[in-house]
Amino acid sequence: MTKMVKIENISVGGASPLVLISGPCVIEDYKTTYDIALYLKTLTQDLDMPFIFKASYDKANRTSVNAFRGPGVKQGLEILDAVKKELKIMILSDVHQLSEVEQASQVLDIIQVPAFLCRQTDLIFEVAKTGKTVNIKKGQFLAPWDTANIIEKVLSVGNERVLITERGTMFGYNNLVVDFRGIKIMQDTTGCPVIFDATHSVQLPGGSGKSSGGQREFAPILARASVAAGADGVFLEVHKDPDAALCDGPNSLRLDDLGPLLSQLKELKSII
Repeated sequence: MTKMVKIENISVGGASPLVLISGPCVIEDYKTTYDIALYLKTLTQDLDMPFIFKASYDKANRTSVNAFRGPGVKQGLEILDAVKKELKIMILSDVHQLSEVEQASQVLDIIQVPAFLCRQTDLIFEVAKTGKTVNIKKGQFLAPWDTANIIEKVLSVGNERVLITERGTMFGYNNLVVDFRGIKIMQDTTGCPVIFDATHSVQLPGGSGKSSGGQREFAPILARASVAAGADGVFLEVHKDPDAALCDGPNSLRLDDLGPLLSQLKELKSII
């Protein structure tokens, strides 16, 4: 069993209930962000499921120079702060540069290190030193046991509040696969709670030429499999209309489809 990480009134890992991390890939505007957060808060309250809202203020690792990245650090954090205070929810977002970390730590409850940056030692040190809970997304290029070296970097500065997120492994060109053995391997190797990112695991990186493709129809299947394999939480990117989303629409789920899936995941977790 993994150690429990306490984030305000939410516990992740150990014998804690399954936690949901969810939201749109990127902040498109205040209203869209608020509406999605409100929907998710209401739904998870009805299901009695712990919930952390996720949205990125800047998606720095886009396929094309013309891809939408979000409103940027200043405006993005202002939107997240407003949504957080209005709805009284916890917020997760990712940082890409050392210069963002201090400012982001004033708003975020969980600071995420993106998969492509999970080996950037100085960035991990800076994030860990904030004392905030850190979510490390496992790089698509790493073996599960390699995450132990990343966790050691966080622990070395005295921060023990760490989550790891599995998001698939590169398999040939423009494709990802998930090895569900990795959930238990990472739990046993690091002792940290493991979150499964079901929507990024069905992404087809760069698969649409100037943007990433995706196969959202498989995300619910992988989400259920991850809970059966013992994941401590599930990460789902969602949107009112994924086909119109400005980022990662092909692998995002429709908000309207989320309720039945979450009910299934909760029931699976109780059985496990």
